[in-house]
Amino acid sequence: MAQLPRREEERRLAALGIRQQAAELAAERPRVADDNNGDETNYDQPGYVPPNSGWLVAAYQPFTGNFSKGLRHDEYGDPEPVSYGSLLRALESRDPDDFRQILVGFIADGARRMKLTNPQAGFAFNLEGPDSQEPTIPPAPRFDSAVEAHEQGELYWMAVARDVYFGSYGSDPLITAAINSLNSEFPQFGGTVPVTPQNVFRGIYPGEQVGPYVSQFLLKGNADPRKATGQGRNSTDGYIAYGSQVIDQRQQTVQGYPELGAAADYLTDFAWWLRAQNGEDFRGNDQFDFTTRRFIRNLRDGANYVHFDLVINAWYNAAWLLLSEPMSNGVAPDAGAVPMRDREFPKDTGNPYEPPAPSSPTESGFCTFGDPHVIEVLTEVTGRACRTVWWQKWGVHRRLRPEEYGGRVQNQISGTRTYPIDRSIVDSLTSGGLAPYFGSTVTRYPSYLLPQAFPEGAPAHPAYGAGHATISGACATILKAFFDESKVIEYPVLASSDGLSLLQYTGSDAGQIRVGGELNKLAGNIALFRNAAGVHWRSDYTQSLLLGEKVAIGLLQELSITFNEDDAYFQLTRFDGTTIRIQGGFVDVVPAVAGS
Repeated sequence: MAQLPRREEERRLAALGIRQQAAELAAERPRVADDNNGDETNYDQPGYVPPNSGWLVAAYQPFTGNFSKGLRHDEYGDPEPVSYGSLLRALESRDPDDFRQILVGFIADGARRMKLTNPQAGFAFNLEGPDSQEPTIPPAPRFDSAVEAHEQGELYWMAVARDVYFGSYGSDPLITAAINSLNSEFPQFGGTVPVTPQNVFRGIYPGEQVGPYVSQFLLKGNADPRKATGQGRNSTDGYIAYGSQVIDQRQQTVQGYPELGAAADYLTDFAWWLRAQNGEDFRGNDQFDFTTRRFIRNLRDGANYVHFDLVINAWYNAAWLLLSEPMSNGVAPDAGAVPMRDREFPKDTGNPYEPPAPSSPTESGFCTFGDPHVIEVLTEVTGRACRTVWWQKWGVHRRLRPEEYGGRVQNQISGTRTYPIDRSIVDSLTSGGLAPYFGSTVTRYPSYLLPQAFPEGAPAHPAYGAGHATISGACATILKAFFDESKVIEYPVLASSDGLSLLQYTGSDAGQIRVGGELNKLAGNIALFRNAAGVHWRSDYTQSLLLGEKVAIGLLQELSITFNEDDAYFQLTRFDGTTIRIQGGFVDVVPAVAGS
């Protein structure tokens, strides 16, 4: 083989050195050992009674505190130990053939099966960013804890309130009842307390409780003076320009409780619920509203959005909005402003090509620090975040889904089984704030099962962490690294009560709605809409956004050593409010400026 020319040989060795440096950065990151809440072994003694539960007897069934959907269950919906053990054997051996031998549930002849979703994914390696088994999250709340019961209480209230218009939260009596119950019966549910109309069912990170419930990135379009009125000329038209194509922020919605009664919610019948636990696939039974498309106006609309997305949808949309919006008054573009040239939303301070940083007089960014770079890194971080959380789901925590906990509650109240669950949830459903809605033919729901927004209920993989939340935490971090988070989003909007149009938001905090906070809110919306569907817990959201952030920061750290631009860096505000700068492989905290 002929010897390479000197310059080519230098490049080859430099490329090798960069890859080695990235590998060293990954290997040197502090590693915290994975740990779960022990629910697979916490209740290994017959007659176990949880502290302060008030139960006299708690005849346990093995593995009832863990995820088992799609495995074999007895007539009460509790997992069969041998079936659950076949899952543990596969996870321990990592032998692909053992995964093919998992003992799945029995379903009716001719019925479709929901297969277990990708339990081997967490064994895959990432070649960029943190290894899929490097970042971790703390143990989930225990099955017998008050926290778990209180989180379930919030989920029952979110189910009851699915059809309440966000703009009515300050006056709707159902929301008032939910607020009173969360404050008095379920104060450990994990959200902000005291609960108020402004923070009920919202996230806890900076910006999430500012302005309307729904992020501007799920509502507004971008403005283009070349388009016709009502077809994308103004941001309130709700159309996002994807080059010469458009994405409509309106969606095909599903019909809600007022139109269909309880049939709009699913798995509220025990026999139906049990079939789903054994793996029968009820996907495709959604009750769509075929009359028109609507902006997201309530929790049911939000749940529908996250039923069919691939998570990245909302983040591509947000990126296109940030990249394409021309200078404007928040509604219509300024005279002569050109989309993707005269930008309303400036890039991050470390971008060497665009304001607000001193920009190059001769160059513009493209493959590095330009528009394709933003889209590229969003895509890259999505797969890495997904594999990371899949390891946590299957390899570490195996947390049960809220619908499974609801089955234990149903059995507890009906007297067919007893479990070590905190009695706060049972008391509320039978004699407290939730009692008017559950448990008889005259209440809204005939059983004590958690009503699901999806016909199939939860997907066939464990709850903790949450895939939507982890990917969203990662994508929010990437966009905060590329764009100026402090830029105010002018003319904020919310959907009308029928979802057919966008209305100006005129709350006292309308001028405080900024890019960084709305990206946090978008992540919270995507995560908590899954909770509103009944498929995730509050702590799934809380911890998974942080998990995604870890993945994204690790990816940015490695990317930062690859650029030729010696003055470039990424700067962003983490979910905990601290600001960091990522440059040359280092991640440094930026000191807060006094008075800022």
